[in-house]
Amino acid sequence: MELTWHGHSTWHVTVGETDLLIDPFFDNPKTDLEPADVDTPDYVLLTHGHADHIADAGAFSEATLVATPELVSYCQEEFGFEDAVGGMGMNLGGTVECGDAYVTMVRADHTNGIMTENDASGGMPAGFVVSDTKPTQVADEAATTFYHAGDTSLMTEMREVIGPYLEPDAAAVPIGDHFTMGPWQAAVAVDWLDVDHAFPQHYDTFPPIEQDPEDFATEVRATGGIAEVHTLEADEPFELEP
Repeated sequence: MELTWHGHSTWHVTVGETDLLIDPFFDNPKTDLEPADVDTPDYVLLTHGHADHIADAGAFSEATLVATPELVSYCQEEFGFEDAVGGMGMNLGGTVECGDAYVTMVRADHTNGIMTENDASGGMPAGFVVSDTKPTQVADEAATTFYHAGDTSLMTEMREVIGPYLEPDAAAVPIGDHFTMGPWQAAVAVDWLDVDHAFPQHYDTFPPIEQDPEDFATEVRATGGIAEVHTLEADEPFELEP
């Protein structure tokens, strides 16, 4: 599995021959890319409807959309998407097969107005667990699994469900504080998830979420957990192995 962070919460994930783009938003200070520089992926995954997660979705409207039905409906009307998983999207708890990948939609504790209009609901916000094997209760040591937490606060579902049952090898967690977890809560999340690799995201995009990612790394070490923190340079691929 190849992971590429494009700044903020935007990730390109390659599983086998399948390309997935999560939360496309290239108007951030970490990336030098424009949407036109990025090939249309097979699938676009949207965690929720805030502008800093879907603003550039329309540039990839030929992809198959993976999002809640409410968000799918909005993106079809506003951005011209025609295809969505299951015809109308998916919802929390579901797993869908996306080419060579399996995508499970999990909870995120956050709000979900469409774009920045707080009077328009986008349904529940979400995170995604992306794996190269179908999740089952039988552990598969050969599986490779990546968890994109979306915009979220610390939640016990990370400790009780996502970590022990979906078994991610790596997690991208927001550290910006103010709108999401900050460094210390994100470190607790990483500890609960019991991942080998942790990536900070959703920081330094605008003033309220300016953070030093080394503070996050310090907090992760303070938990005594096993995770290695990788503060990635935007647009540089990272090979994730089981």
